Amino acid sequence: MGGCSAPNCSNSTTIGKQLFRFPKDPVRMKKWVINCRRDFIPTTCSRLCEDHFELSQFEEIARSPAGGKKLKPNAIPTVFDVPDPPSPILMKEVKIKLDYAGKRTRGDHGYARKQLCSETGEPENNEENNKEDYSCRECDRFKAHLEQQYLNNAILQRQVEEMKKKLNKLNKIEKSLQNFLFEDQIRALSLTKRSRRAVWSQNTVQSARRIRAAVGGKGYEFLRELGYPLPSYRTLCNRVEPTIIAPPAVPEEMAEICAETQEKCVLALLLSSSPGTVVGS
Repeated sequence: MGGCSAPNCSNSTTIGKQLFRFPKDPVRMKKWVINCRRDFIPTTCSRLCEDHFELSQFEEIARSPAGGKKLKPNAIPTVFDVPDPPSPILMKEVKIKLDYAGKRTRGDHGYARKQLCSETGEPENNEENNKEDYSCRECDRFKAHLEQQYLNNAILQRQVEEMKKKLNKLNKIEKSLQNFLFEDQIRALSLTKRSRRAVWSQNTVQSARRIRAAVGGKGYEFLRELGYPLPSYRTLCNRVEPTIIAPPAVPEEMAEICAETQEKCVLALLLSSSPGTVVGS
């Protein structure tokens, strides 16, 4: 645990002294630094101990959760062991700071809810306090919502990047499959059951016939059991195209000889059918 940041002061919590952080308001922080008579920029770890505040700068009744003292929202340290120390603060000189718009600024110590008016010392208007508290709560709520949206956007962006990587990987795999598979075979790989729902192209059927002729029936079925996208043997049989065998072409000379022979055969049959007729040589 760090100690007090004031010059000529070595107090810390180890000896029972209570430390207070520097305010976040730049105007109040600058006044704290000037009163310390130090030329430095306070950090989140910079603290001042309770010995540098007058008793009038503490809440009379309010206590911190640990049971220690609580500073007022506009507390200013004035007790320092330095040459030319700052002048003490009188109660009538305590004023609530106004920002450029004329509105009251809230103190950095959130536990101090009660503030005094400029000179009368009377409690502030409760209606105004309620409006400011509601505005602050709304700001905190919107800030938390905005931070949650930023977090969700970051998560979605990471998911989009991961999906892009997966998509690029799938595209590379598809291009590799196109080197030895047809499109219908690639589609068949995504089907759970490649039975009747798969529509095979004629190129796939012809390729499957060549594979079956090369590896045999058992080898073909073994490939199908391994998941290779091939049509069944029944599909191959149903997709057989009938072939029409054309008669061979006959030369013209042979055709003339056949025609003459055919005429002689017909004449011989006619003469043989008539009785008592002798056919000459």
